[in-house]
Amino acid sequence: MDGTPVTVASVTDVGPDTVALEFETPAGFDALPGQFVLLRAEPDDEELARHYTLSSPSVGETFELTVGIDPDGDLSPWLAALEAGDTVHVEGPFGRITYDGEGDVVAVAGGPGVGAAVAIAEAAHEAGHDATVLYQAAEPAHTDRLEALEEAGATVVLLEEEADDELAEAVADHREAGQLYAFGFDDFVTAVAEAIEADGGDPDDALIENFG
Repeated sequence: MDGTPVTVASVTDVGPDTVALEFETPAGFDALPGQFVLLRAEPDDEELARHYTLSSPSVGETFELTVGIDPDGDLSPWLAALEAGDTVHVEGPFGRITYDGEGDVVAVAGGPGVGAAVAIAEAAHEAGHDATVLYQAAEPAHTDRLEALEEAGATVVLLEEEADDELAEAVADHREAGQLYAFGFDDFVTAVAEAIEADGGDPDDALIENFG
């Protein structure tokens, strides 16, 4: 199997049908918040590969990926059932949408995009900058980290899944508070771009990762 073998350090439930997979960092691996890896595994002896964005604010002895579990999926339930000591393979990191510790941030997340958004907000806070998180989901994940960010002075706005008008209002209210990042599926990031444009901004100034 292609890629670098990485060992699972822990698997933690971080919300409904969502787990955080922490991996031991292999030699030579480094990444910035916002980047992603290609994860390869062989459940049922069939090689599968999926992209996952880092959800840790930095890479040290370990790094983290957040995985939304599709009960009917062919890989995510298997990943959620991994235990410390198990191994998968990763390639990367990939992606030019990154945060390097410079400046305030506005991280907008839909559904599984929360991992990347929280990582960028935490990295900004650790670098001494302001952070805003706008997060739309039916059942939020990483609520403990969001609460910790809010207690540390970050602005956190939680939005219900169908609250599209409220999402547009939140984007308009906060888009100029820092470099805007958006992570999520196509419909969500399209709505974010449209909200920026409707408020007189340029969507091309935002750093948008479309999960497809």
